[in-house]
Amino acid sequence: MSSKNIEELLGATIEEIRKSVDTEAVIGQAITTEDGTIVIPVSKVAYGFASGGSDFPVKNPNAKETFGFGGGGGAGVSVTPVGFLVIAGNNIRMIQIEPYNNSIDRIIEATPVIIDKISEKIKEFSA
Repeated sequence: MSSKNIEELLGATIEEIRKSVDTEAVIGQAITTEDGTIVIPVSKVAYGFASGGSDFPVKNPNAKETFGFGGGGGAGVSVTPVGFLVIAGNNIRMIQIEPYNNSIDRIIEATPVIIDKISEKIKEFSA
């Protein structure tokens, strides 16, 4: 099997995925309310792709190459809203849309609280 053909196939598939990757798919555009509260939508994005190919004998006896190449590729993207990051004054909190299903969800929810506590400790030591 020609490695050049596989490289071209994988390269084209990855390039199409790269075009669809956008930071705003995960962290959306910030929305500022009249009272100054900032709301930022947060989503979970999953990408997957597959590609494959094979050499096959060429039946034309006048062809320069004795083998041809056939292949294909595909990709899928799933974007799932997770919640909203809300910044009101000095308070930051995550409002989750779905209940916490796993440890990663709990870590995401706790991150703003942890950052606030670390900031308070730094201020105490700096004073």
